[in-house]
Amino acid sequence: MQSPRERSEVRPRAGWMVMGKRGRPSALDVCRVLAVFLSLFPTVSLQCKILKCNSEFWASTSNSGPEEEFCTALRAYNSCVRRTARTCRGDLAYHSAQHGIEDLMSQHNCSREGPTSQPRARTALPPPPPPLTPDSQERSDGPEMCHYERSLPRNTAPPNYTHCGFFGDPHLRTFGDDFQTCKVEGAWPLIHNKYLSVQVTNTPVVPGSMATATSKLTIIFKNFQECVDQKMYHAETDELPAAFADGSKNGGDRHGANTLRVVEKVPGQHVEIQARYIGTTIVVRQVGRYLTFAVRMPEEVVNSVEEGDDQDLYLCLHGCPANQRIDFRNFKARSAEAQSTGRPRSTAAQGFTYQSAKAKCKERLPVEDLYFQSCVFDLLSSGDINFTMAAYYAFEDVKMLHSNSKRYHIYEKDSFLNNAPQRGKDFLSLLLLNVLAVLLWIECCTAHL
Repeated sequence: MQSPRERSEVRPRAGWMVMGKRGRPSALDVCRVLAVFLSLFPTVSLQCKILKCNSEFWASTSNSGPEEEFCTALRAYNSCVRRTARTCRGDLAYHSAQHGIEDLMSQHNCSREGPTSQPRARTALPPPPPPLTPDSQERSDGPEMCHYERSLPRNTAPPNYTHCGFFGDPHLRTFGDDFQTCKVEGAWPLIHNKYLSVQVTNTPVVPGSMATATSKLTIIFKNFQECVDQKMYHAETDELPAAFADGSKNGGDRHGANTLRVVEKVPGQHVEIQARYIGTTIVVRQVGRYLTFAVRMPEEVVNSVEEGDDQDLYLCLHGCPANQRIDFRNFKARSAEAQSTGRPRSTAAQGFTYQSAKAKCKERLPVEDLYFQSCVFDLLSSGDINFTMAAYYAFEDVKMLHSNSKRYHIYEKDSFLNNAPQRGKDFLSLLLLNVLAVLLWIECCTAHL
């Protein structure tokens, strides 16, 4: 059997290829390319109803019945998913459902043609009594290949664990310990590799403010060898489940199922997902009305990307795009200036001055690092006192998940130095964009001559 280390060498698919030749592009061609490029930015409508399709399917198949009834329910599920295509095209749960339907159709020999509703209503049966013998939730942990550290070759150096956190307005700590404050409204991918994908949806905290916070979180664990089946975890505001979307709390029916577990720490507030087969721990919290995310993951798993997959959009790996970042220092300077000159503050921040926000954050975060600064930023930009606790818990998660105690605290000077290479890239990108604009202008002018 392949170990996770061996698996990381597999390259299952190639990237896009462009073939053929063309002459010099016209202004119209350039405009078309730009339009397509702009349409590909990650965003998703908040009207996606994929979870309704999922729940209807699970409800209709909760009691075992004839195979034809299952196929009928599966066709109905497929129709429901297809109806959501327009509003759900950027949603991980939607794409997971698509692949799941294909697998189930094949496994159960279901035809795509046929009835999509049951001939008679099915009466719901009472829940079964508790099992008398241990079920899959209590089985042994499974083979060694389903334990990341045990599966590594002997006499190798211990794995290097990395951390990513996403919380508040929102603030991002990348796997490389860069700390950024971002706008990123809508759906954005945090992580995507061979083993799992994580996506967040951020909504405005108050109307008219650039401040957003996470209201939805979807995590998909991909099936892996003899260890786990594919599982999806989905959380929303006021709905932090203690189980995966299918109701299970572990990785399914395979031998290593218990190396993937959902553990509820505080009902409705704190959930931990342990994925020992890839050496990963994920913490999801609800603080106030918004969600926070933190993960500890081996560097090897972080970098287990598929060939041709563009990783630039994954926030935990490369940070937020330059046009989505908010400069802490400028915001702090404006807030301090507004206070000293007596100018009116925004409606969101009416409850806090710069000094009162600092005093409130100091109660929970005595060290004036970037977690403290993010707390001050959130109070000033939103006026929501719950963001104090969001920053506090984010730092508590760092202490639990980060492998280097000397790197728990990050300060502005650290962030400035860490982001120096990125600032160089941003300058180059801006220069190239300006060159493209000039070329497009020249092309448009010559087209009209």
